[in-house]
Amino acid sequence: MKLSQEQIQQFESDGYLFFPGLFTPGEIKILIDEVPRLYAQHRPEKRAREGSDAVRTNFAAHMYSYPFAKLARHPRMVEPIVQLVGEELYMHQFKINGKMAFDGDVWQWHQDYGTWKNDDLMPEARAMNVAIFLTRSTSSTDADAHSGQPQAGRDRSRSRHLDDELSLWTINHDTIRKLVERGGIVAHRVLPGR
Repeated sequence: MKLSQEQIQQFESDGYLFFPGLFTPGEIKILIDEVPRLYAQHRPEKRAREGSDAVRTNFAAHMYSYPFAKLARHPRMVEPIVQLVGEELYMHQFKINGKMAFDGDVWQWHQDYGTWKNDDLMPEARAMNVAIFLTRSTSSTDADAHSGQPQAGRDRSRSRHLDDELSLWTINHDTIRKLVERGGIVAHRVLPGR
C-alpha cells in the first residue's frame, strides 16, 4: 500500500492518518476470534487489571500468535510507515489493549514517547503509533500530535509494582487542556471493518 502525496501532506499537517476499512471484515474477524484464546493463556506478557482477571493488555502478541504475527508484518501496516519515515522499521512494542466489559479499566491520557524515553531510553521521538480497532470504539482522539514531549509524570495508580509496565508516564489534565485549546481535538467514530 502506497500513500498518495495528498495523504503524506495530510500526515505532515495533522500528525495522523485514518484509514476506515483498511482491513476487511473477514480479516478483522480472524483477529477478533484470536483474542479470547490469547486472553485465556497464562503468559508473562499478559497483564490483568489490579485485583482482577480482566485483561488489560497482551504484550508482544505477534511473537506467539500467528494471526497477529501476520498483522505485524502486513504490507498495509508496514509500507505506509516505511514511506513516511524513509527507512526500515524496528517494532518497539506490539500489544493488544483490552477494554473488558464491566471490569475494564481506563488508559490515562499519556504520550507513549514519555514512557519509551524514560523507561526504554529511546533517544529521540522517531516512533509512530499504529492502531487497529477490532471492535466499535466511540472515539479515537489526538490532541496535537506535533507537541513534542509534554512534561510527563509517572502514574502508578494502576500498577501492581513500582516497575510494572502499566505504570505510564502520563500527562496532567491541565497540559491536555492546553494542547486541545491550542491544536484542537479530533474524534473519529470507529466501526471495525469499514
